[in-house]
Formats: sequence, C-alpha cells, structure tokens
Amino acid sequence: MPAAAQHRPTRTSRLARKLAVAGTGIAVLALPVIGATSASAATPTVATATSLGYTNTLDGWIRASLQVMAQNGIPGSYDSIYRNIIRESSGNPYAINNWDSNAAAGTPSKGLLQVIDPTFQAYHVSGTSWDPYDPVANITAACNYAAQRYGSIDNVWGAY
Repeated sequence: MPAAAQHRPTRTSRLARKLAVAGTGIAVLALPVIGATSASAATPTVATATSLGYTNTLDGWIRASLQVMAQNGIPGSYDSIYRNIIRESSGNPYAINNWDSNAAAGTPSKGLLQVIDPTFQAYHVSGTSWDPYDPVANITAACNYAAQRYGSIDNVWGAY
C-alpha cells in the first residue's frame, strides 16, 4: 500500500494512547503504596510495655501485663507475678530451661515465667505477641494458665 493510502493516526488518538499508557503505569506504581497502606492498617497492634505507656523493664512488663489481664478478666497481683518471675527466671525474659523433664521431652520452659510452648499457645492472650520470649505475652499467658488451673497466679508459690 502506498504511504499516501495508509491510515495515519490523528494527533488526538496518539495523545489518548500516550495518556492511557501513562495512566496504566501510574496505576501500577500506586498499587504497592495502596496495598501497603491497607495492609498496615489491618495489622493489629501488639501490646508491649512501651506501647501501653510503661518502661521496658521488669516493672513495666508486669504493669503492662496487669493492664492486659484486667482487660481480659484474668486475676493476679503485682507482688505475686514479681515473686514467681524472680523464682522462675530471675527477671530474664530470655531464660530457658534446658535440663528438666520438659526439656528432655523437647519442650523447654521459656521466658520470665518459664512457660512451655504448648501451654503458651493454649493460654495465649489475644492482643499480645505470639513470641514466648516477649515479656508481656509470657506473663499474661502464664497468668491465664495459673488462673485456669489454680484460680490466680496469687495462689502459685512454687513451680507450676
């Protein structure tokens, strides 16, 4: 076909095609931003001592745990939690028992209140971390277990 007989796109159709291509590119670039915004909005906040306004110390962990426990109807007192933590881990949130019968069975006790993973998972308190070494999660799960088994952490005076 001779050049004179070929259809030549009009200036308007070329402009429309460029805008369509540019618009698609912008939409594709915006998708990760939109997705990231929605995903972050859907991610629940995990209760930590600092997120609840307490210091990232043993005192703050206990106080934050007591706040979460109160919101979930789990009984317990500061003094009882402190007493049990000092006996179980000396206040070390990364303490792990690698020598007792639980450890021999492959499930060592972990964290401030020396909770084994199956107990931690069964008594985990919603809104706290799923990490058994997380101080607030460990305390609240252990206190939830103690409440179900003994009525309260206040009734625990030895290994439990």
